[in-house]
Amino acid sequence: MTGMDTAAVYAQFAESQALNGGSPTYQDWARGIAADPELRALLDTLPPAKRQPNLLFAAARLVGAPSAGWAEVRPWLLAAWDDVEREMRTRTTQTNEPRRCATFLPTLAALDSPVALIEVGASAGLCLCPDRYSYLYTSPDGTRTRVDPADGPSEVLLHCAIEGPAPERMPEIVWRAGLDLNPLDVRDPADLAWLEALVWPEHADRVETLRAAARVVASDPPRVVEGDLLVGLRDLVDAAPAEATVVVLHSAVLYYLTEPDRSTFAGLMSDLRRSRGVVWLSNEGWTVLPDVAAQLPEGLSPQFILAEDGAPVALTDPHGRSVRLL
Repeated sequence: MTGMDTAAVYAQFAESQALNGGSPTYQDWARGIAADPELRALLDTLPPAKRQPNLLFAAARLVGAPSAGWAEVRPWLLAAWDDVEREMRTRTTQTNEPRRCATFLPTLAALDSPVALIEVGASAGLCLCPDRYSYLYTSPDGTRTRVDPADGPSEVLLHCAIEGPAPERMPEIVWRAGLDLNPLDVRDPADLAWLEALVWPEHADRVETLRAAARVVASDPPRVVEGDLLVGLRDLVDAAPAEATVVVLHSAVLYYLTEPDRSTFAGLMSDLRRSRGVVWLSNEGWTVLPDVAAQLPEGLSPQFILAEDGAPVALTDPHGRSVRLL
């Protein structure tokens, strides 16, 4: 998180993420928090990392917040604050959006095979299984390209608009592992309920995709290790098979780190690239990695930038709906 005060964090969320992400509900709630000294005072009793809009809103919905405007939600939130606060203190923002796999796939498929895939901030590992989903890419001229797993079509079909060449094959992933501060298990109903609460209220289609992906992954869940990405990543890289191309990826994770920790992580990835030949795929908001954003042509203001080894390769929709290859 940045060093902004709580009012500024919620105001920025309202006019940036919620507006561009298509959630009038969260825009309304965030504007309400930004202008409400009483609720901001309650939030400010929490550690800075626990004051995030996504965390508050998901915790509130998990507890039972009404699907209503701020005028109705505010008194409910004040009355239910103890329960909401309890959830916020024990949970983290771990949105696991499988549709982001569609934005990674064109780059993943172009890498040397076989691949050993490592995800930091893996949540329940749904993005560790891009080769188990089907994809339908639509180009601006209407051309459609479908890509299926090696063993046939998946019950998860991810639709993605694409500018640039669509992938025509799956990456060969021979080993996969994730790292998360609090790994979730898609086979656990409580964990799945939290993943669903993290999906924004207007995005019912994302909930259906999440549930389908959870069913696919539950049949053979990837290994997700509990640990900090600044501490545990090197051990996972060392455990990957030597004959594979080791790929470390993450999506909407570094936003939740402090700027010094982001810099430390970038330095770690630079070292792993030199010492182990690791490929680094980052998919983050355009303000998160300034050195990456600085390489974009003028006039572009994307929400997310997909970068390979610190160089931009695509502009992506935060929830995986589109990818523009550079």
